[in-house]
Amino acid sequence: MRRLRGVVHLNSTFYLALIALILGLCGGLGAILFYYLIHFFKNLFFGPVKGFLSFLGPGGISLIGGIGGLMVGPLVSFFAREAKGHGVPEVMYAVARQGGRIRPRVVLVKALASALTIGTGGSAGREGPIAQIGAALGSTVGQLLRLSERRLITLVACGAGAGIAATFNTPIGGAIFALEVVLGEFTASNFGLVVISTVGAALVARMLLGNQPAFLVTSYDLVHPFELFFYAILGIAAAGVALLYARVLYWTEDLFATLRKVPEWVRPALGGAAFGLIGAFLPQTLGRGEHVMNQILLGDLKFAWFLGLLCLAKIITTSLTIGSGGSGGVFFPGLYIGACLGGALGSIFHRLLPAVTAGSGAYALVGMGALFAGMTQAPVTAVLILFEMTQDYRIILPLMLACGLATLLARVLSRETIYTMKLARQGVQLRGGRDVNIMRGLRVEDAMTKLVHAVRADMTLADVIKLMQETRHNGFPVVDQDDCLVGVITLQDIRGVEPGVRLKTPVREVMTPHPVTAVPEETLEEVSRKFALRDIGRVPVVEGEECRKVVGVITRSDIVRAYNRYLLQQEEEGGSR
Repeated sequence: MRRLRGVVHLNSTFYLALIALILGLCGGLGAILFYYLIHFFKNLFFGPVKGFLSFLGPGGISLIGGIGGLMVGPLVSFFAREAKGHGVPEVMYAVARQGGRIRPRVVLVKALASALTIGTGGSAGREGPIAQIGAALGSTVGQLLRLSERRLITLVACGAGAGIAATFNTPIGGAIFALEVVLGEFTASNFGLVVISTVGAALVARMLLGNQPAFLVTSYDLVHPFELFFYAILGIAAAGVALLYARVLYWTEDLFATLRKVPEWVRPALGGAAFGLIGAFLPQTLGRGEHVMNQILLGDLKFAWFLGLLCLAKIITTSLTIGSGGSGGVFFPGLYIGACLGGALGSIFHRLLPAVTAGSGAYALVGMGALFAGMTQAPVTAVLILFEMTQDYRIILPLMLACGLATLLARVLSRETIYTMKLARQGVQLRGGRDVNIMRGLRVEDAMTKLVHAVRADMTLADVIKLMQETRHNGFPVVDQDDCLVGVITLQDIRGVEPGVRLKTPVREVMTPHPVTAVPEETLEEVSRKFALRDIGRVPVVEGEECRKVVGVITRSDIVRAYNRYLLQQEEEGGSR
């Protein structure tokens, strides 16, 4: 029997590994198709269309952005609303709240919407969309095979990691991104399957696009140990800019949400026209901007004032692109912003102390990693993905120091990352990749039993025992003549009284005075903590301060029922979308 179980387990593991590999190969192919789709729209709108609109001058680029938004808005609003935005938070939501279930149509809608957004000049990356596309593909495969929720979530992570790996040629970084950012936890089984998927995706990308790093950089070294001080300053600055990036992004989203008289599907056109107008005067901020980043990393673009201007402009154009309802990632713009920040500071440092500092390109490289670490609070992913994107391991000490400081300070400044902040604004709190907001979002009044059987302090235990037999409850709140709570009495309290005098004993002599209570506004998380600390099974719910009136009772069973009702409601709502 043991041998049979081992064979079944082996077959099951092999089966999942095979699915992960196939998913990785498909994810890699999907990333390449998405890459060419973006270039198709880019060549179309900035070739024939731009030529046709050349008589408008700078207004032509603004019009192209508006046209792109006008195409993206209806596509997202009417076919797949979860395709709106930057992709990764939606994957995290599916993992936390929907058991990894993502609608298959998201694959097509997200690809088209994001390709149109980026192809018409939108300041966004393709990594967020391809992560969501890969995750949706993994979820679809898992649902078709009727896999368990745990395995379905694993396939979602495999798909997301495969998309990142193929996009940046980073199989290790893609795997760590899926585990550290999407799932929020590391396990041996998940790691093995995700790595198989990312390796397959990177293999396809290398076969069809070549084995080239995402960025070409000069080999940089640590010039002097004292230089670590300047890299530390860069890490601290990156944390502040990362927080600014996230705040401006969601402030812009709130700003467009106030335009209630403008249909939601029209708002991306307004954002497109706005970022297009900025891009007409600062074309370096349009699209992904990888060519500009290569110039910064090579040290060819090193004017501090201009890099600082690009840093702020990129924050604004990305916020306009995504905040208005466009579709695209915030990962790559974050790298762009980090490169500009690092290049600007590096240029200043090198001008002040050229003998002990590297060129601006070295600081731009470290700035990319530090900004990403600050905005995601995922330092392991930041370090590894920068190594793979540049294939340069010589600047490891400054990179680790800056990423570590950026992560620590970012956590002090904000509990949320640029990804979880979007979910937190919707009332979803994530910790360790799992949704803990259910207990925080539900109140005691949502779960308590309002039909309360209370006993008076002057009653006898005989009356209480009779009430227990009638109601089948093992405990009651005790009130005085004014119906104010004075204690609680349980079956265990009654059993502690001598049988000979038990029936005639007054309740006030046996009850527990000053009991633990709850109020209707408390969360289930808070009241659950009271149950655990005091090892009790029921808590009276009261209102008022001087005379605490009993308005209900909440038990452990009530909490479990409320939790299950919520999950069932979410599942029904998810299935009806």
